[in-house]
Amino acid sequence: MPDHPASIHVLGGRQFGGADQFYVRLIRALREAGQDVTAINRVGSPVAQALNDDDVPQVHFPFANSFDAWTVWRLRALVAQREPCIVQTYMGRATRLTRLPAKTRAVHIARLGGYYKIDGYYRHAHAWVGNTKGLCDYLVKSGLPAERVFHIGNFVPDPVVASPQQVEALRAEWAIPKDAWVMFTLGRLIDIKGFDDLLKAASLLPREINGRPWVLLIAGTGPLDAELKSLTSQLQLESQVRWLGWQDPPDAFYSLADVFICPSRKETLGNVILEAWNHGLPVVSTRTPGATELIDDGTTGLLSPIEAPEALAGRIRDMLAATPSQRAAFGEAGRQFLQANFSKPAIVNAYLSLYDRLLMNGP
Repeated sequence: MPDHPASIHVLGGRQFGGADQFYVRLIRALREAGQDVTAINRVGSPVAQALNDDDVPQVHFPFANSFDAWTVWRLRALVAQREPCIVQTYMGRATRLTRLPAKTRAVHIARLGGYYKIDGYYRHAHAWVGNTKGLCDYLVKSGLPAERVFHIGNFVPDPVVASPQQVEALRAEWAIPKDAWVMFTLGRLIDIKGFDDLLKAASLLPREINGRPWVLLIAGTGPLDAELKSLTSQLQLESQVRWLGWQDPPDAFYSLADVFICPSRKETLGNVILEAWNHGLPVVSTRTPGATELIDDGTTGLLSPIEAPEALAGRIRDMLAATPSQRAAFGEAGRQFLQANFSKPAIVNAYLSLYDRLLMNGP
């Protein structure tokens, strides 16, 4: 058996959300570890563009929304031709359309980052990876064999820390008062991210906390852009909210911020929480399944009920009213948790070990 078995990684989405970005990071990391990797993705997708500058072979298929027989056939032919040891699929569309040839040595691993429908999408795989313990429990309760369900988390990019000069330039660019608290959040502007709850929470905050004004930075784009900006106006928050648009990478804003806020209504893991910890930021989050698995309330962050703006405002006020050393302790505890459980080497080695284990036992 080779030290680094050849693998094909299949993603059919057209977005560039958390799962898509992790797909790119993992492929790059496996390649760096010496594995023979081929990326299969959608024609003209953001992940295809992101991997263009890397030394990673890519093959592009349509991954149509309906049952795409052509993609199914071409994927099967590609596996028969290249004879990989591992075929790893990401999310429902890619997994549903990946049907391996009957006579193949390849093991099909479906990697999930959400509580998705299993029947018709995932059950035909040989093994399943969930990025949280709660998700793995869900997979087993859905009838998948426990001995073939594995928990492997995500890792986030190494932080790029902005210089003091860059931070000051950002303050000037976005008209942030020198003495203002900076609250930061990011994500797609969609319902489950709870940005309307955050805006309502912000409207309940006093104009100053510990004698300092505050500014809320929101990075992201999405279908609720106009609606959320209208709500900002209704709540009379225009002078305190900055809409940053899509920021890639967002590192400089983590460096600028005093606290990171995750107001989601639904979050399986919460890559943004990991990113904030990577920058040593204290975190205030709603009690989504991912956040409650990650955050030890009162130690690595502060938790608030979902869809409860008043409670969220109280937790934000608590964090900003804490002493500098207390806030720093929250950020450092989060960073240590991240390094112990979600480092790049730990996650890559977990996948490589899983590949070896599954190849020893066969599909």
